[in-house]
Amino acid sequence: MKKKARTGRNSRPDSFTAARGAIDLWCNPFTPAGIKHLFIDNEEVHFMMGVQWGRKANMKGYSPSEFVAQMDRLGIEKVCIPALKQSLYRKNTMGADFAYEDIARLVEKYPDRIVGMAGINPFERMKGVRRLEHAVREYGFRAAHVHPFGFGLPINAAEWFPYYAKCDELGIPVLFQVGHSAEFMPSACGRPILLDDIALYFPDLKLVGAHTGWPWVEELIAMAWKHPNIYICVSGHAPRYWDSSLVRFLNSRGIGKVAWGTDYPLILHRESLQQIDQLDLKPAARQALLHDTAAKILGLRK
Repeated sequence: MKKKARTGRNSRPDSFTAARGAIDLWCNPFTPAGIKHLFIDNEEVHFMMGVQWGRKANMKGYSPSEFVAQMDRLGIEKVCIPALKQSLYRKNTMGADFAYEDIARLVEKYPDRIVGMAGINPFERMKGVRRLEHAVREYGFRAAHVHPFGFGLPINAAEWFPYYAKCDELGIPVLFQVGHSAEFMPSACGRPILLDDIALYFPDLKLVGAHTGWPWVEELIAMAWKHPNIYICVSGHAPRYWDSSLVRFLNSRGIGKVAWGTDYPLILHRESLQQIDQLDLKPAARQALLHDTAAKILGLRK
């Protein structure tokens, strides 16, 4: 009798090991208004995610209570939501410009489940620095977020440094999209090697390179291995497509340096967890990936 092909540790392809206590380090605003602003009204994101990648079905919004109920079913403890600041490079206009107050309202509804991240527009200069501090002190945001490409500024450019200094002072991490830009923007702004300069100047500031750094995955691994304050987030790429060198790293010498993220709704939580099961990670590596590394980055108690 011919044996059936294995689909992983679970016999049903739609099943997965519950992710008790999992923390998603990058989950986009999930409400109908948030989905509309980022994935429907934003023409470049809509083209790339909807037309190029065929993910229009994911562009569905939920109320906070509905979304948290989904988190409960999947065993997800927290999601980190950026007030994303994304400029459209070719038009020199903002493609995504979430108000801090909108994300703060989500945090207020579920303070133990939703973590706010303050997106940075470098051209707001010191006004933006003060607004970031207000978001942390008054709204309880726990991180800053940098999407550099549309601004046309490398992440080690001087315009960003006042924000990094304020984050260092406040004791909050900075999460960067690094690697290429899927939208029509200059990808070199997010080369992972540029984190080197920032880490050398701010050795106590936690820096997170998100979206795996692809296609410069090895650069990001090198930075995370070199600097105690640099981490990797696997958002934006489905686990089945993670570079093999990244999987080896997070499953061995990189345990504690790599955190889970989805870039939801680009990658849905259920599909990400299902695919992580196919990687057959060591228990310690899986625990670090799904919870412990993010908890350390955010300064949460275990």
